[in-house]
Amino acid sequence: MKYISTRGGCPPQNFEEVLLTGLAPDGGLFVPQNLPKLSNTDIESLRSLSYSDLAIEIISPFIGGEIPAEDLQKIIIESYSGFGHPEIAPLKQLSEGEYLLELYHGPTLAFKDFALQVLGRLLNYVLSKTKKRVVILGATSGDTGSAALEGCRHSDRVDIFILHPHQRVSEVQRRQMTTVCGKNVFNLAVNGNFDDCQRIVKEAFADQSFLSDDKQLVAVNSINWVRILLQIVYYFFAALKLGAPSRTVSFSVPTGNFGDIYAGYLAKCMGLPIDRLVVATNKNDILHRFISRNEYSMTVLNKTYSPSMDILVSSNFERYLFDLFGRDSKELCQFMDSFGKGSLSVGEDQWEQVKTCFDSSSVDDETTCKVIRELFNGKGELLDPHTAVGLQSARNCARDSKSPMVTLATAHPAKFSDAILAAGLAEPELPPHLQDLFSREERYSVVPNELSAVVDFIKSRV
Repeated sequence: MKYISTRGGCPPQNFEEVLLTGLAPDGGLFVPQNLPKLSNTDIESLRSLSYSDLAIEIISPFIGGEIPAEDLQKIIIESYSGFGHPEIAPLKQLSEGEYLLELYHGPTLAFKDFALQVLGRLLNYVLSKTKKRVVILGATSGDTGSAALEGCRHSDRVDIFILHPHQRVSEVQRRQMTTVCGKNVFNLAVNGNFDDCQRIVKEAFADQSFLSDDKQLVAVNSINWVRILLQIVYYFFAALKLGAPSRTVSFSVPTGNFGDIYAGYLAKCMGLPIDRLVVATNKNDILHRFISRNEYSMTVLNKTYSPSMDILVSSNFERYLFDLFGRDSKELCQFMDSFGKGSLSVGEDQWEQVKTCFDSSSVDDETTCKVIRELFNGKGELLDPHTAVGLQSARNCARDSKSPMVTLATAHPAKFSDAILAAGLAEPELPPHLQDLFSREERYSVVPNELSAVVDFIKSRV
């Protein structure tokens, strides 16, 4: 398996190179040169597998034998052994044709654990083999940071720096990052928003001359292909539970950076019978505006009760646009270079292609709180605000279809007590392993919204 950049400016890479590179040298994002295709017979053969065994089957073709099967199996089993539910990603029915896929049973209570528990171990495996040491640099809108720290902090071959927007993540999200102990762990609160953090990370990757020659940056954001790869698995897991391949299934996905739903798009391209993919957004609705009316333009960033989706620049959308433009890097570069200079649109045929795969919806804070309150009072099911956005979007996009709709439940509600309290409900308790979170010592540094400030901080510590 080889990987190419969406910008077309670097030679094909193998799996280990992509794992360690993250962002392509030309500023693009890596995608597989070719996707493996699964027939209905192939998919049917996966039905009885556990989550870990299914993960091995789905991701092995993308690794192409670079990691021996026995070693890969050990990595996957260890990665999911700490999850708090025996099914890893349990599927729960809410009503006829309406389901939740619970993706918050990992150690940091968010769907990011599915990829980052594996990514951390893969990095450690490759770095131990090559005797290298790297600098991990990532930006987070809330959940990636804690999941990355938890997945990577045990490696003695990494120094890890995580940027989060100062005072724009929930208190639980912040404390999950800033209370992680380790001489190689650094949290930076940037005086800006998530898009600023993401921009700084991309600029640092574009010019790594501030590092010594024996070090390089590694990405843990979903610009790293491995993040996307591991998220493909739970689409197959849920669809198989609901009767695939003899039955189509739809998914509603709370998304800001387009990574999670892009994994669903890839699962569909691989042969999984997905009917619709619903892009669920909050008031920061750039993706909804593009899908619903072919308008791709910047607006003012709004602070909402679903902060992990308070994003305007969806990095992984570039990966989808690359396919939409027929894998024409030149056309993609022209489109991306024009972003931010006005409202963009694609050709009518291209937009029709988008709508054959995706639906979308935008849900405001008031409706989010209403969904949380009504579902708890009616069914005793407590949702985090991102999942509430997903569930309402699923209902907004409901059509006459026999396909069940699965909403991805992306985080534990205890991570977002502000939204739960605003819904008029009691503050949820943290799980036992985090009961003492508010008494743990925090460690983080507030830095200006400037690349130079972040680079100087990193240089002083590696």
